[in-house]
Amino acid sequence: MRLRLHLCLVPVALAMSAARARSQSYLFVWAGGRDGSEFVATIDARPASATYGRVLASVSTGTTGVPHHTELSLGPSGHLLANDFHAGRTWLFDLHEPLHPHILASFGDVAGYSHPHSFLRLANGRVLSTFQYRATADDASRLEGTAASAMSAPGDSMMRMESMPSHVTGGLVEMDERGHPYFAGSAADTTIADRRLYPYSVLPIPVLNRAISTTTDMDHADTVATSEWIQLWRLSDLELLHSIALPAGPRGDENRFTGEPRLLADGRSIYIHTFSCGLYLLRNIEKDSPSATLVKTFDGDDCGVPILTGHYWIQTVPALHGLVALDIRDPQHPREVSRVDVGSDEFPHWIAIDRTGRRIVLNSGGRGSRLFILDFDPASGRLSVDEHFRDFGSDRAGISLAGSNWPAGHHGMIVPHGAVFSTR
Repeated sequence: MRLRLHLCLVPVALAMSAARARSQSYLFVWAGGRDGSEFVATIDARPASATYGRVLASVSTGTTGVPHHTELSLGPSGHLLANDFHAGRTWLFDLHEPLHPHILASFGDVAGYSHPHSFLRLANGRVLSTFQYRATADDASRLEGTAASAMSAPGDSMMRMESMPSHVTGGLVEMDERGHPYFAGSAADTTIADRRLYPYSVLPIPVLNRAISTTTDMDHADTVATSEWIQLWRLSDLELLHSIALPAGPRGDENRFTGEPRLLADGRSIYIHTFSCGLYLLRNIEKDSPSATLVKTFDGDDCGVPILTGHYWIQTVPALHGLVALDIRDPQHPREVSRVDVGSDEFPHWIAIDRTGRRIVLNSGGRGSRLFILDFDPASGRLSVDEHFRDFGSDRAGISLAGSNWPAGHHGMIVPHGAVFSTR
């Protein structure tokens, strides 16, 4: 009887824990615009609060640019790395007191590499980061010239323009969170003809002493690199082992613009999405001949950031103006279980999930550059829009950082990018 009572109480305890997390929740959004400086805003994400969806505090970098990726979740002690990719500048924010955010440090080039994109925290307290280019003056001037144009096309995550000369291949850097390096490795691979390899995102797998990186160039002027490559590294010293091109599928271009790698439940297999809306299963990475198989093609040809949570893969699909949830218990045969539409004028790009695994923040490059909160049911995989998270007086879900939601001192076109939930 005691065992039965204990088992009955477990779901209740989990539900109470999730409710407490929601009652103390905040969103941290990395945003900015052409007419105002970049900033991190603290947004009330407590559903029962009278200020739900409102900006409660902000901290500005004092620079004007194009905010890009942050970490996918808040780091230890409430710290968050966020970068302005075009400026090649990264900031470390202290967000452990949500209503009093402040900047701890910032950095540019590290270990001879420039323009970091993704940051993954390691068990040793360090950060593994992708740096797209080797540091040169040409890269800095070229990207500054395309920054303003990037602000004008928020619906296209790749936003590619006229062809420009290629960059010099970057690499991976293991560093501390303030940008001080320990060691680094170049992504240049003389064994293949393609020299346009620009590290985009990285997945460390310590148990196999491996890391997997992808190769999409975030310079909007690069129309030449097709970026179908993934790269395998020895994690312990960041020595490049292999560069592998993902195979094309029936459409012919599903393999282009490799994006986010995620480790599956077996601890050895990896899903890799592409911005061309392909989903690939990578296996045998500890061997000399890894295998990659296309397992799913999503609608359209411009898919954004995914989430792996439990046995679900949740994918942003701008062509559907929303998200698709797949049950991936059989990784070779993912099965769609849910999809959600956030509006025909919205183009989802960035998503992140909270620590309960039940709430997702979504940014959209649509007409209003809006933020949404989605509810997710881990039991069924069902996605739904939180209709209460909306601008005051609005007839539709979602909030904008414009108008009455502007942080003090900011004006003009405000575009959010990276967004994460608080950990308390």
